[in-house]
Amino acid sequence: MTKATDLRAKSDDQLTEELGNLKREAFNLRFQAATSQLEKPSRVKEVRKDIARIKTLQNERSRSAAK
Repeated sequence: MTKATDLRAKSDDQLTEELGNLKREAFNLRFQAATSQLEKPSRVKEVRKDIARIKTLQNERSRSAAK
């Protein structure tokens, strides 16, 4: 699980890359869950929350840039 303070230290490009990686992982986890091969079900929730944290931070940055 990624902390919000760690994410704030990253640049926009790093956040975009991290978001892409997490979305790929979420897809793979959904696929594993569908085929009953999921080893750590709690990881699905962690990845979804990390994606939400990154999107929130990106939204905050874009709003502050617009002002």
